[in-house]
Amino acid sequence: MKLLITGATGKVGQNFLTEFLSRTAYKNAEVVALCNNRTIAESDRVRVIRGSLADADSVTQAMDGVTHVVHMAAVKESPDLVIDVAIKGMFLMLETFRQSPTAEQFLLIGGDCSVGHIFHDYPSPITEESPRKAYPGCYALTKVLEEVMLEQYHFQYGLNGTILRAPWIMEKDDFRYAMSFGEDQFGGPNWDDLMSKADRKTYAAGKYIPLMKDVNGDPLRRNFIHVDDLVGAILKALGNPVSYGETYNICMNEPVNYAQMAAYAKQLYGYEIVEISTPYFSNWLDNTKARLRLGWAPAVELEALIERAWQYKRDVKDPRKVWYPG
Repeated sequence: MKLLITGATGKVGQNFLTEFLSRTAYKNAEVVALCNNRTIAESDRVRVIRGSLADADSVTQAMDGVTHVVHMAAVKESPDLVIDVAIKGMFLMLETFRQSPTAEQFLLIGGDCSVGHIFHDYPSPITEESPRKAYPGCYALTKVLEEVMLEQYHFQYGLNGTILRAPWIMEKDDFRYAMSFGEDQFGGPNWDDLMSKADRKTYAAGKYIPLMKDVNGDPLRRNFIHVDDLVGAILKALGNPVSYGETYNICMNEPVNYAQMAAYAKQLYGYEIVEISTPYFSNWLDNTKARLRLGWAPAVELEALIERAWQYKRDVKDPRKVWYPG
């Protein structure tokens, strides 16, 4: 196996590469990492090619002799880059891969932004057959288009594509800071859109945990996945014929219920609960297909997600650094 990975410096990329290289099953595998702004260390099994996904020569060089691709690189809310990098880059990779004599599988890490996560209402659990509904912004649009492009290359050329659709990915202390009212908040929502600045200042100065309510006034339910579980799903799907031409939702067995989350955080760590009305919808990403077909199941559920995040102690050499907000 010769594996090309994009997004190797990201949260998923770093965790995946470490686990992949440690697996006996892949001891003879080579890895090529296509890196642009940030890079990783090379080794006897890992080669780095510096270049942009939007550059045809860089993509051609990176694809040489590759059998498998794990595409994790993404462009967030950057309208000036999104077409050239995310869309043109995906097209260049697919065009090069489909014409390669060594090509076996192209695996895309998608996101639940392609189904709008909490921005659109679904009357039943969201399966792989549910309609795609991007939320406002260019990032969600690109994730929809990436999925569609890979699917069409499967129909057009028989390319063995796999989509693993993941919701918000957590590692280390991410989940704890996702619940913060302070300037150290990780991701969204923007609390200033949901409360007064005075209230936010009060909550940030104290020991408070949010209990967001959905548009119907019920506790919000939002989907998450721990990075370890996503890495496990990638390894289950890589080289697995049951994943060819398929899309799988990779998420916790149940979405996080903010009432249960807040109650558990209060029980363990003494937080005061703040109820917050929102315009968001509760949705349930259904992972049944992945559990049935891939034989994969998440190990980190709500209580473990909370405990890992609050108990995580950062080394001084591992400062909390957020390359992008979500």
